[in-house]
Amino acid sequence: MTAIPRQALLQELSSWIADLEIGRPIRFGIDGVDASGKTTLADELVPSLQSLGRPAVRASIDGFHRPRSERYQLGRQSPEGYYRDSFNLEMLIGRLLAPLGPGGSRRIVRAVFDYRLDAAVDLLEESVERNAILVFDGVFLHRPELIRYWDATIYLDVPFDISVLRSTHRDGWPPEVDAVENRRYVEGQRIYLRECNPRALASVVIDNADLDAPVMTGVRAPFLHRRITPLEFPDPD
Repeated sequence: MTAIPRQALLQELSSWIADLEIGRPIRFGIDGVDASGKTTLADELVPSLQSLGRPAVRASIDGFHRPRSERYQLGRQSPEGYYRDSFNLEMLIGRLLAPLGPGGSRRIVRAVFDYRLDAAVDLLEESVERNAILVFDGVFLHRPELIRYWDATIYLDVPFDISVLRSTHRDGWPPEVDAVENRRYVEGQRIYLRECNPRALASVVIDNADLDAPVMTGVRAPFLHRRITPLEFPDPD
């Protein structure tokens, strides 16, 4: 499997997503551990999709946090708390994902909570065009509660030594993977990887360790409400 220039990858992904036509909006999720490059990729895909004539709706798991008191009810360093208590999945499904699904109203709210202010946000409900594509980034997107709501997904595969180092530069995390300050996030992700195996569920798996030269390591058909089966990896080049 060969690395390709990032711009070529964006063009290939955009064409693949834009070609999906199911008579309603496409719900497209970008998953990966913290600092794997999810937000950057999502932001890059939006204008690329728009250039192909598809309206793009941008949203993130960051807009669906639970209040701080609920997120930290098991303790500020708890990996279980990070995985199980961080996000309001009911609101994410009810206000964003289900309305874009079969028979949905196509009326959505892109976010319900500002975790920085620890306060609810009151965004106006908006109507989404039938041929729109939701570009959604976040951690834990292949968990059982959410998997049926995606029409296609990407999993960005990045080892913890690289993702933690990126978080060191971005968020001030200690550079050591096993540092106590990183335990909540690293071990919380390990719980998710063990329980959900997102690499085996995603429509596309991308090795994103080198941001300038990503490698597409696995491709399968979009979900589109078919029975989910393990990812079939292509033969190596």
